[in-house]
Amino acid sequence: MRRRAFIGLLGGGSAIWPLAARSQQRRPVIGFLAVASPTTVGPVLLPAFRRGLEEIGFAEGHNVTVEYLWADGLYDRLPALAAEFVNRRVDVIAAAGGSITAQAAKAATATIPIIALPGDDPVWLGFAASLNRPAGNVTGVVQLVIASGAKRLELLRELLPDAKVIAFLNNPARPNASRQTQDMQAAADVLGVRLAEIEADNDDDLPSSIAAARTQASALVVAGDPYFLARQHRIVALAGQHALPTMYFFREFVTAGGLISYGSNLANAYHQVGVYAGKVLKGARPADLPMIQQSDQLELVLNMRTARALGLQVPATLLAQADEVIE
Repeated sequence: MRRRAFIGLLGGGSAIWPLAARSQQRRPVIGFLAVASPTTVGPVLLPAFRRGLEEIGFAEGHNVTVEYLWADGLYDRLPALAAEFVNRRVDVIAAAGGSITAQAAKAATATIPIIALPGDDPVWLGFAASLNRPAGNVTGVVQLVIASGAKRLELLRELLPDAKVIAFLNNPARPNASRQTQDMQAAADVLGVRLAEIEADNDDDLPSSIAAARTQASALVVAGDPYFLARQHRIVALAGQHALPTMYFFREFVTAGGLISYGSNLANAYHQVGVYAGKVLKGARPADLPMIQQSDQLELVLNMRTARALGLQVPATLLAQADEVIE
């Protein structure tokens, strides 16, 4: 991935913008910065975001304007898109799409409030001083995508107890790719399985990467990564084409026909981003809004139609753990 452009000075000013005062003069503007595409986010996640706004009294097109910029899963587009929102002087940036989107927004401005959806520890990433008191211009919802990776491997092994080798599809362009690999390798060692690392960071590599996973392993775990989420339908189709049992990190893959997922509820996270964006527009400071951890909303979703198509017998113990079973 190319280095970020030097755009930090574009924010202007030295304090977070007086949003409540500005809202009295004109309709406030939220910049929705997404690493994914409209087709990925639009059907379920955008309505959840808008419902959160409405809970606080803001209706898009009525008393708030939302402007959208999409990176289509291409990380190197994010710095320029974030800078564009800074140049437009939006009131709030909703950085929807993992830690890398939040990093681009944070690099672009230290003054405009940012509501983020990091998939990793925001203190470790440098977004916040603490979860309870972020202290800067970034708050939001922590999705625990990285922290739940080992559990995904464990659940997949429970589904396939005879699996000796499990492939791990990772994106080397992601800043914390090596950390995910280390965590998954440690989990594999505990379970007594061999981890076959497979990489893909562009559309041309995906078919050959999934094919390689099929030849090297009995099953696949997809790393938590916005690039993969933006290509959920293609990855699910490729896994189906190769009859490869695959574990995903969000339920959106499973509703698209994937086998199994374990992770936080993304729609709930987008809803909370809307709530927080509305609160900031009403005068709350990101520094005072605690970063919400979705540890109580991790969910296991199974697609039984896909399991039957793969000839899998789902253990009763796994069915009993499932939060949702798609028949």
